[in-house]
Amino acid sequence: MSSVRATPTPAAAGGGDGGLRKAAEAFEAVILRQLMASMRQAKLGDDILGSSATDNFREMADARTADSLAAMRQFGIADMVERQFRGQLAGAKGGVQ
Repeated sequence: MSSVRATPTPAAAGGGDGGLRKAAEAFEAVILRQLMASMRQAKLGDDILGSSATDNFREMADARTADSLAAMRQFGIADMVERQFRGQLAGAKGGVQ
């Protein structure tokens, strides 16, 4: 049988962590979008302007807000994800058989 080696991506091998940073922020944005969607479902009353167009606009606005919040890194989710995977990438640079 042949041996299989894990080869780090060029960004990971070169130490470029821009991709990791963007991925961590994107993950935080997904979490924030889900949180906002859950909050929207907890309606306290009837919506006067309720329509599918309004719902679509709110979803787009929530997605943009989540992206902005994730880029500010105020919740710490992206930092934790980045810290965890940076350690794993450092271990992968040695190669795995």
